[in-house]
Amino acid sequence: MIQLQDLFFQKFISKAEVKGAVNDVSLKINKDYKEKSPVFLIVLNGAFFFGADIIKKFDGTCEMSFVKVNSYEGTESKGAVSTVMGLDTTLKNRDVIIVEDIVDSGNTIEAILKMLKQEQVKSCKIATMFYKPLAFKKNYPIDYVGMEIENDFIVGYGLDYNELGRNLSAIYRLKPRKMKNIVLFGPPGAGKGTQAEYLKVKYNLVHISTGDVFRYNIKNETKLGILAKSYMDNGDLVPDEVTIEMLKAEVEKNNDAQGFIFDGFPRTHSQAAALDSFLAEKGEGINGMVALEVDENLLVERLLQRGETSGRADDQDESKIRNRFNEYKTKTAVLKDYYEDQNKYFGIQGVGSIEEVTERLCKVIDNL
Repeated sequence: MIQLQDLFFQKFISKAEVKGAVNDVSLKINKDYKEKSPVFLIVLNGAFFFGADIIKKFDGTCEMSFVKVNSYEGTESKGAVSTVMGLDTTLKNRDVIIVEDIVDSGNTIEAILKMLKQEQVKSCKIATMFYKPLAFKKNYPIDYVGMEIENDFIVGYGLDYNELGRNLSAIYRLKPRKMKNIVLFGPPGAGKGTQAEYLKVKYNLVHISTGDVFRYNIKNETKLGILAKSYMDNGDLVPDEVTIEMLKAEVEKNNDAQGFIFDGFPRTHSQAAALDSFLAEKGEGINGMVALEVDENLLVERLLQRGETSGRADDQDESKIRNRFNEYKTKTAVLKDYYEDQNKYFGIQGVGSIEEVTERLCKVIDNL
């Protein structure tokens, strides 16, 4: 298994199998173009490897040209195709072989065929290393196919995920994640705890609250609890590695879980990186950081009202409440940047009824 950015891929097709498929395509092309001098039109960037290999195996004279179009973002096709680099030579009255790395929806090839029709080529055939018949929705023929595969996202031999993985000689298939892991954040009084209770039931997730984990370990005098308490008794902050080990233990207790809601963790950049590293070892990752966003003045008023009935001293002093907000904003800002860099930060309007906020949260989580 390999990791490319936030995704994991499992070995799917060996280097030897790729080589064998290339040889088969090359033999067919050599037979069909024995008396001709075709132009191999290589679709960049993915078909560069495949195009180079079949050209090296071509027995006659030939030329090569390049075209670059774009239809993918990450693992998804955008549907629309944009031309990044057009034809660099005239192809009028020429026999053209379009060389693709993979044909799935067929949108890219369709766009190139329109270009070639305007060029008035003599003939045109299509060669692709991989072909997804279940995804193909067009009515033109694919003349040379290295391998037919299921509708999986793959990397290697020119195919990429966000420009990574092209150099791999074998083919790797995207490993589906079994878990849905969410970092849930919200300022004091935003109702984060209430929402966590709804979400864990709806999505069958395990809710891990850092505060609860600390209290459990200290109360039960676990090895980590005793260590954490020793720092706290001295007035020191508990080191990240101790907190992380506690969280790891909670995750390990629930190996069959469908995912986790991390509440109150991570709080620092290093904790977030450590969590990513730990989940990566399990072939998993954080799907998104979801943060409830509520106006500070509104929450201060809400907490002061709560303090009148709850008896909590920290909810009865406005200066202490605002200090908690400052601490929250400082920590959240760091984590917001961390997860935004991974396109995993989602801010949710936290004002409204419990049901309204839950609905907003679910709309985001359903798409993670």
